[in-house]
Amino acid sequence: MTVIAIIVAAGSGSRAGGPKPKQYQTIAGKPVIYWTLKAFCDHPRIERVCTVIAAEHRDLFLEATAGLALDPPVSGGETRQESCRKGVESLRLHNPTHVLIHDAARPFVSPELIDRVIAGLAHHPCVIPGLPVSDTMKRAPGGIVSGTVDRADLWSVQTPQGFQYPLIQEAHALAAQSGQFGLTDDAAVAERAGHRIAIVLGEMENRKLTTPSDIQDADALLTAKTFAGLPDVRVGQGFDVHKFAPGEAVTLLGVRIPHPFALTGHSDADAPMHALTDAILGTIGEGDIGFHFPPSDSKWRGVDSSIFLRHAVSLVEAKGGVIAHADITILAEAPKIAPHIAEMKEKLGAILHLDPSRLGIKATTTETLGFIGRREGIAAFAAATVRLPAHGPLR
Repeated sequence: MTVIAIIVAAGSGSRAGGPKPKQYQTIAGKPVIYWTLKAFCDHPRIERVCTVIAAEHRDLFLEATAGLALDPPVSGGETRQESCRKGVESLRLHNPTHVLIHDAARPFVSPELIDRVIAGLAHHPCVIPGLPVSDTMKRAPGGIVSGTVDRADLWSVQTPQGFQYPLIQEAHALAAQSGQFGLTDDAAVAERAGHRIAIVLGEMENRKLTTPSDIQDADALLTAKTFAGLPDVRVGQGFDVHKFAPGEAVTLLGVRIPHPFALTGHSDADAPMHALTDAILGTIGEGDIGFHFPPSDSKWRGVDSSIFLRHAVSLVEAKGGVIAHADITILAEAPKIAPHIAEMKEKLGAILHLDPSRLGIKATTTETLGFIGRREGIAAFAAATVRLPAHGPLR
């Protein structure tokens, strides 16, 4: 049995609100779609992972899924059914024996649930997970109850839904040829073609995120779950300073701010980003920026300091850890920092995989004292909190 997973992410997700479609909104520091895709990428029975996205979301997708081993994304259609059909057709060259089709907005799918669906495919051509309906069901056309529905054989259906590949490929083709494009799940496509569909037990946690409160609840749940598995809490601190030279702008925490002077030094001389990088490196005992990126090496001259920060984050994540919090204080008489803090938080949050509410960015002067007071340069302090798995001796 060769199994390929298709993750459907072409919808607008507008009911969830927010500036981005729900599949690209952040929970526990990373986009919803990242957690969903990771569950399938990490599963030993899944050969490949294909994602169906809206063409206009390509940049969002590439940013959200960095580091995951994925096939190139497939552009979806106007309906979920059409998007799924395009995803299925894209696998023609791979010709798997089976496919699993899953909603991107279900990030809590477990390895055990994936196992159950795959195990069911050894005995049935189509397998879907579901939960028996426990609430009393009413018919209410126009909002007026007309009767009670017998719930004895009713199931609430989830994904991933599994199928023999040739079967679901043909079923989708038949539905499209007949002009049917509004079916809401792939089981309905297979059912329409006359195929037998088996149900395995789903999971309450495998819910689909739809509303703003769903996103908030998922963020709280996954953050708590992540932190519970990372009991080793460490705090690092960093400091950096750079002097002014003639110029037209300074770069602070990745934001270019017009100014009559520029900062000179290593790379783009982003002092607060350098301080934060050192703080993160300090939490895992990995030296400082100069150790990893020697200033004597000309290839680092003038480069974007986010390269250094991303490297520090990758070292933490390679140890199974996460950045839980960062706090930066910028010391400068000028330029004004406050108007740029929101943009700074957005840029840092993306690099650290951290919600902006876990970032502190402050600016202060030295009351005209010292080299900062004389407007000769800028300094920055930073502190970072990292959570790691419990490993390594204390002494």
